[in-house]
Amino acid sequence: MAPAASKPPDPQIRQRAAQLREQIHYHNYRYYVLDAPEISDAEFDRLMEELQRLEEQYPELVTPDSPTQRVGAPPLEKFETVTHRIPMLSLENAFSEGETREFQQRLQRFLRTEEQFDYVVEPKMDGVAVELVYENGQLQVGSTRGDGWRGENVTQNLKTIRTIPLVLLKSGEPIPARLEVRGEVYIERADFKKLNEQRLAQGEQPFANPRNAAAGSLRQLDSSITAQRPLNIFCYGVGEVSGHEFASHWEILQQLAAWGLRTNPYIEQVTGIDAAIAYHHRLEQQRPALPYEIDGVVIKVNSIALQERLGIKARSPRWALAYKFAATQATTRVREIRVNVGRTGAVTPTALMDPVEVGGVTVSRATLHNEDEVRRKDVRAGDWVLIQRAGDVIPEVVMVIKERRPEHTVPFEMPTHCPVCGTKLVRPAGEAVTRCPNPDCVAVLKRSIRHFASKGAMDIDGLGEKIVDQLVDNGLIQNLSDMYSLTEADLIPLERFAEKSAQNIIAAIQGRKRVSLARFIYALGIRYVGEATAQLLAQHFQSLEALKQASEAELLQVEGVGPQVAASIRDYFRNPRNLRLLDELQAAGLEIETPERPAKLPLAGKTFVFTGGLEKYSRDEAKALVVARGGKVSSAVSAKTDYVVVGSEPGSKYAKAQALGVTILDEAAFEALLRRSV
Repeated sequence: MAPAASKPPDPQIRQRAAQLREQIHYHNYRYYVLDAPEISDAEFDRLMEELQRLEEQYPELVTPDSPTQRVGAPPLEKFETVTHRIPMLSLENAFSEGETREFQQRLQRFLRTEEQFDYVVEPKMDGVAVELVYENGQLQVGSTRGDGWRGENVTQNLKTIRTIPLVLLKSGEPIPARLEVRGEVYIERADFKKLNEQRLAQGEQPFANPRNAAAGSLRQLDSSITAQRPLNIFCYGVGEVSGHEFASHWEILQQLAAWGLRTNPYIEQVTGIDAAIAYHHRLEQQRPALPYEIDGVVIKVNSIALQERLGIKARSPRWALAYKFAATQATTRVREIRVNVGRTGAVTPTALMDPVEVGGVTVSRATLHNEDEVRRKDVRAGDWVLIQRAGDVIPEVVMVIKERRPEHTVPFEMPTHCPVCGTKLVRPAGEAVTRCPNPDCVAVLKRSIRHFASKGAMDIDGLGEKIVDQLVDNGLIQNLSDMYSLTEADLIPLERFAEKSAQNIIAAIQGRKRVSLARFIYALGIRYVGEATAQLLAQHFQSLEALKQASEAELLQVEGVGPQVAASIRDYFRNPRNLRLLDELQAAGLEIETPERPAKLPLAGKTFVFTGGLEKYSRDEAKALVVARGGKVSSAVSAKTDYVVVGSEPGSKYAKAQALGVTILDEAAFEALLRRSV
């Protein structure tokens, strides 16, 4: 190691360091992105060693974009939260040709045209979505998708991925002052196999699949661990791009490639939905030979102008679709049917089976959903069954192979009493789900704790099934708030706990006392309220107190909340037991953050009221368009209303808006406002 120089470097040395950085970035791009190196590995190593020597001798030459800075950042204590300026929305799914054709028909109806559209079609990578923010061509921030609105800052980990340029190439169009790039981080199959072989040799648990391996690698607090993982990326789109307008999605992809970002070589332009479907079938046949996991095809309207006219729905863009591949199937034998009790008391039959590989994942359990489903399929212990990973994720039993049924099998009988607490089970009229009604059932408590601590909720590391079982079985946790009063002394006597592991669990719990409103709503485990609905509730009501006090009518004003969901939310907040829990959680020091609307949402702070019928939108669709852009929809006109949207046969709200001087929009003006607000 060269000693640091006592005097600053002269201009020639500074120029040489800048030249080396540029050369190394270029050759990195040729090797990792284009797979077309121009120099040998030995020559590349000599360039890197020369730069390292100069930076060691003159530390002031080290720049954030230097290739020597990919690895070496000190470990983090926790990940910071990043708010996406433009939300990273999910995609609507289709599972058949018919659903895919209906996608184009919806677009045609919306745009009032019978013309075929030009599409960009691309493999749907089975990885982890990330955002890369470049400012003046240099990578500044990298984050995970998270809940679509906010993710985790994993910049140091993303810098270790060689196919992510630290500096963009000056090629093609001028580089924007700010460029947000969206991509998918993944691990190739061969690399995944080697990684798991290494983990097994070191006595570590293997990863379940490449996607889990990629996600776990990105969430390492120590970037030197991430650097050892064979992560890769394909870039597929952009978020905010300052001072630059694209005519088509294809142009975006071409320009990303010109700037040195890696795009998938299988992406194509096609005309018409038939061509998109043909591409899907072709890629499905090629799927086994690809070096990485894909689970479908993404179909996007190519024209940016049409994308803007089509806009977005509550959770997904109207102009894009994920056409999934058929579920992977396999045959195995059911050894036992066991019932599990969930966090809402739902009792679900589960098939325990001989382990079998399905789509690259070893499966030994499959859901049977409910009593009616078991009876309909007549699944019995001892049966040979065909199973599949539905949506390539959740294993389920498709059918029984009855010609292979052994003699003396007996039909499944749903238990009459809870297998955990012994309470008599109930099945409400009109519901398919059987439930344990005992709120003190130990199984319900354990599942509630695991849900509360899960990644999409409070995101408390380390509270897995075995640890939660010990905490509950030893009486240390009797409700959710008890976990915040746990101490290291409580944990050390438990099985497989030492001082360090006890410290880690307590630190993880105490470190998650500040949480977003959306995460907290989801963590409560209210029946029918998933992550997406929790996000919409948080954006609409802005505080837990407002949500607690909301009537069913007010809840129904939230896009995506129907009568069943609204009734469930009201029932939850009317229950004295739940209100007591909320008080206890806040007394334990839990802080709930007021939601931040992403800065780029153009209708943030604007309140809309609708009256009369619209031609191009249902009332729910119109509301969703406003909410997705950050606006709020109210059922009543007041002086605080910003816009009243008037359709055919308007009601008294129209007259009240006129009397109050509120801005009135007809459907054409509303559409124009939406187009300006994309």
